[in-house]
Parts: sequence; C-alpha cells; structure tokens
Amino acid sequence: MRIVVANCNTTQEMTEEIVRGARAAAGPGTTVTGLTPAWGPEPAEGWLDSFLSAAAVMDALRTYDGPPYDAVVMARFGEHGREGVRELVDVPVVDIAEAAAHLACLLGRRYAVVTTLERSCGQIEDSLELAGVGRNCATVVGTGLGVRDLGDRDRTGAAFVAAAERARAAGAEVLVSGCAGMTGLERMVGDKLGLPVVDGVGAAVKPAEGLVGLGLTTSRAGSFAKPVPKRRVWAGRSVGTRIQGWRGTGSRGTPHVRVG
Repeated sequence: MRIVVANCNTTQEMTEEIVRGARAAAGPGTTVTGLTPAWGPEPAEGWLDSFLSAAAVMDALRTYDGPPYDAVVMARFGEHGREGVRELVDVPVVDIAEAAAHLACLLGRRYAVVTTLERSCGQIEDSLELAGVGRNCATVVGTGLGVRDLGDRDRTGAAFVAAAERARAAGAEVLVSGCAGMTGLERMVGDKLGLPVVDGVGAAVKPAEGLVGLGLTTSRAGSFAKPVPKRRVWAGRSVGTRIQGWRGTGSRGTPHVRVG
C-alpha cells in the first residue's frame, strides 16, 4: 500500500524528516510518499498560519499527480484541515494529533502534549476537543522553541524534558510529542523520564495501514459527505461544478506540490 504524508508547511527538509519517521513506523510492503505544499507558511505557528496551511494542503492533495495512494496522514499537530481533507479524498485520512491522543489513552489514564511555542497550546487543545480526545488530556505545554529551532536535537531534547517534567507534575502518565518536527525524540525522552512517549507520525501510520487493510474509509453519511457541487476558485484557477473523488490519480490542473 502507499501512504501520502502531508506536511503542513512549505519546508521540504521537514517533510523529509517526517517521511523518515513514517517509513521507520511503516510495515513491510508500505510505501511512504511525502507531500510539501507549494505555498503557505514556512513553519506553521499560530492561527493565521493554520488556516493558510489547511488551504495549501488541500490544494496540494487536490492537484496531486503522483502514484495512486491508499491513505493520507496529516502531519500537522493542531492545525486546521483534517475535516476538509476527509471530505476531499476517497481514502482514510489520519491526523497525527488525533491518532497520538487515541494511542496515548491506551497506555495511561491521562496524557499530556509537549509542543513548540506556548501560542500553539490553545490551538492544540481545541483540536483535541474537536476530535473527542480532549477529556483525558492533563495539559498541553510548550517548550518555548519555534519550529525552526527543532533542528538542534540536543537543545530540543533538553527543552522537551524540562516541559515534560511540568506535564508529569500536572498528572500526565503518558507524553505525546506535539509537533511532527519532534519525530525521533521519543526514545531518548522516554528513557530519561520513565514515561511512554508517543510520536504522532508513527502513531498515525499504523492505524492508516490498519484501516486500509480492513477495507475501511471515511463515512459519507452526513458530516463528511462529498463537497457540494459548485464553482470554486483555487489559487486563481476556476474549478467547475463536478466534484471528483481524488485517489492520487491526478487532476487536469497544473500540480502545485513537491513530492519526496
């Protein structure tokens, strides 16, 4: 099977890092393809970036012209777009924040999310509540690091541990890394703290594989019905009234996406 992992920002290097984490979690026979929007925020940090990112990711998936795919993993932690993509594509869509929270609930009674900047905490809390997994969240804490700072793994690890200590004091029994750019830190941090640490990318890849294996995809009965046929304009290009189901087979428009 093929899984497309959609980065929420335009940083190709981060897409490549996310893809490495996804491939490490994927089972034999699963191919992982990275998707980087051609426009939108470089790092997604805040509400404005979140809404821009959501539109950019949907546009990238809408104009995707690579090999057919079987599932989409949304590599964005708290950013918008999850519900829109579920309307847009005809394959399972797994969001890393939602998947990580569900998995954390299987490991302990209360979990905490350790993320980047403090400004992201409220956005993540809202996303978890909307997904129905907010009740068991003890707290969301920031490390004070921006997305661009995550390349310094030693600094990021130390900031993660310091924030995680506050999360444990708030009653967390399980930790969730609250940014796709933190992929790969879970083992080091877990060993230091003696707590399970769930990486969102890996936590999303496994259920995506499971949904495909079981032949399940998004329900069209109500909330995630296909978009209402109407004229839409995407980045200056008019889209007619016919709404197709996108399965990675491409569209007639010019692709606005980088695949890695």
